[in-house]
Amino acid sequence: MTISLFPAEWLEGQYQPRVHAYYFKEWNRFEMDYHRHPSTEIMYVISGTCRVELAATPSDNPVSIFMKKGEFVVLNADAPHRLIVADKCRMLNIEFHRVDWAGPVPSFKQLSVEEKALRGLLAEPEPYAVLRDPEDVYHTLRSLVLELDRNGSSDGAMIQLLLSQLIIRIGRLRSESLGGDSLPAEQYVRQAIEYLHQNYDREIQVKDIAAAVSLHPGYLQRIFKAQAGRTPVEYLTDLRMKKARMLLRQTDIPVSDIPEYVGVGSRPYFHALFKKYTGLTPVEFRGLRDTHRWDLDKSEDF
Repeated sequence: MTISLFPAEWLEGQYQPRVHAYYFKEWNRFEMDYHRHPSTEIMYVISGTCRVELAATPSDNPVSIFMKKGEFVVLNADAPHRLIVADKCRMLNIEFHRVDWAGPVPSFKQLSVEEKALRGLLAEPEPYAVLRDPEDVYHTLRSLVLELDRNGSSDGAMIQLLLSQLIIRIGRLRSESLGGDSLPAEQYVRQAIEYLHQNYDREIQVKDIAAAVSLHPGYLQRIFKAQAGRTPVEYLTDLRMKKARMLLRQTDIPVSDIPEYVGVGSRPYFHALFKKYTGLTPVEFRGLRDTHRWDLDKSEDF
C-alpha cells in the first residue's frame, strides 16, 4: 500500500493542525530503531549532519535522506523511519496531527482554495518531502516553539497562525523545488533580492550576497543580471535610493542621517548618488515635500 505525505481527509474535511510534541535535541553518534507514530513530523537540522532512513512499508528497501544544516524533512505520520547520526547533529523536531476545525484560522481545506502550494503539499503522493530552508522556515519554527512554551498548550490564535504559516511556507518551498513556480536560477535570484531588502542598511559586497544564497559570486552575478536585468550592486543602489526617497518624503529623519539609514557610509557620495538618480539633492527633495506636500511615485515597491 502506498503511503502519501498527508491523508486525503486533510483536503476533504474541515480540519486544522495541532502540535502534538516538539523538542530540541543534539544527537551524538546515534542510531535509532525503526519506528512510526501517529503524527506528521518535521525534522529540522540546526547544525551538523544526519541521515534519515525511511520505508513506505517494512519490507521496502529504505530510502536514505542525507541532511545538513538548514535542511529539513517532513514525514508522513505512518511511515516507518529512523535517524542515524555518524558524528553530531542538533535538530528541532515538531510533530502535529489533525483535529476538527474550530478556528480562528481557516481550515486547511479553506486555505488550500486560495493557496495552490498548500494544496500541492497536502496532495503530495510521496510519504516524505526534503527541502532546504532559505532561513524563514526556521524563524517561524522557533517563533512557534517559543509561543508554545509561553502558552503552555497547543491552543491559541498565535499558535494556529504560526503553524498555518509554517506549513504554507513549506508548501511554497516544495512547489519552488519542483519548478512549479519558478526555475532554479530564479529561486536563487529571489533569495538574493530578499537578502538585499533585509540588509540594505549595512555594507554589502557581492560575496556577502553569494554566501547568503550558497553560490559562487561570479555565478550569482551572471544569473542575477540575466534574471533581474541589472547587477546585484545596481539593484542594491536602486533599492537604497528608493528607501532614501521614502525616508525623505515620509519621515522627519534629519537629512544628514539618511545615508546611515540606507547603508551608504559617505555623506558626500550619498548626496552625489541621490542627485544622479533624482536630479535633486536630498535637501532639495525634502524641501519640495515641505513646500508642496507631494506624494511621489506611489506605485514604487518599497
